[in-house]
Amino acid sequence: MPTRRQFLKGIALVPFLTQLDLLAIPAGKEKYPYPKDLISDFCKHLKPIGRILQMEGYFVWCASPIDGTDGKVHLFFSRWTAKKKMGGWINGSEICHAIADNPESSFEFVETILSPRGTGFWDGTTCHNPLIKQIDGKYGLFYMGNANGKTNTKRIGLATADSLSGPWTRPDKPLLDAGESGAWDDHCTTNPAFIKHPNGQYWLYYKGWNDYDYVNAPDPKIRGNRKYGLAIADKLEGPYVRYSGNPILDFSKKGNNTQLEDAFVWIENKKFKMIVRDMGYYNHEVGLYMESKDGIHWSDPKIAYYGATDYLTEQPTPDIKEKWRFERPQLLIRNEHPAYLFTAIRGGLYNTASPFLFKLI
Repeated sequence: MPTRRQFLKGIALVPFLTQLDLLAIPAGKEKYPYPKDLISDFCKHLKPIGRILQMEGYFVWCASPIDGTDGKVHLFFSRWTAKKKMGGWINGSEICHAIADNPESSFEFVETILSPRGTGFWDGTTCHNPLIKQIDGKYGLFYMGNANGKTNTKRIGLATADSLSGPWTRPDKPLLDAGESGAWDDHCTTNPAFIKHPNGQYWLYYKGWNDYDYVNAPDPKIRGNRKYGLAIADKLEGPYVRYSGNPILDFSKKGNNTQLEDAFVWIENKKFKMIVRDMGYYNHEVGLYMESKDGIHWSDPKIAYYGATDYLTEQPTPDIKEKWRFERPQLLIRNEHPAYLFTAIRGGLYNTASPFLFKLI
């Protein structure tokens, strides 16, 4: 399969030129890597804007946006020192707050709001994967923490505040622990996605994987397979009870250790919708788009967005070339419709990582 993914013919994109990067405009290209019926309408309406929030000395990741009552856009994101390199997300990430007049203007750093708390805490060594939501008149910041700088203590938690400016009340215990030994999610819970269901329940979607991959055994290179589950509560703070039919998304049956991660879920036109990062369904470069009538049974994936080389003329350095892709897709929802797509990608001005912005047109 080609490494360069081409945009659809007939979509006119206006380049947004900055000192940070140049956007590719593959107009008139007719050579597509996928059948046209696999390209989602979501993908067809994406207009790349460019990198945002590049910070010297830091990797910046996991950009979760929300409109504030002040008329500004508030961004909650992960960052860690560049000295730790890319792997610092697992043992030194913190969650921060930035504000801009609109998504396409400059974001200004405000403060760090959640830092690792140290020995004895479930989020003692990292705070990562922020997801900001306004729920029941207050704000919920879902995130992942761990206690030992490794993946086997990754757990989802929930911090709450009455204002986007805080103060934030942090939980003493995770919102959702790992599953029992031998379960599909006995290794960790992470990468939260969340909706308040129309029936009033609180639905938490989460990524999990198992300590040993029974599906693909005995391949020694495969530790586990990433799948998505659902946990449901009657109150925002829980307790959250696992859906009995978990996992609700399992791509392992395709073989080759096919997986998914980084889900974002929303409701639009009375349909449940989801975008995720592909991990082998088509390849490891694109995003996937799915729909559901009930939030549990999902359609076959279509393409949500192409790979980085379809939108950028910026060239990755050799050390990141094989992992140069958009990850952690998050949406700014306005009037129940996606307005902007925030992703994360390595490279950029400081050859670290930053968010990358798309507009839905």
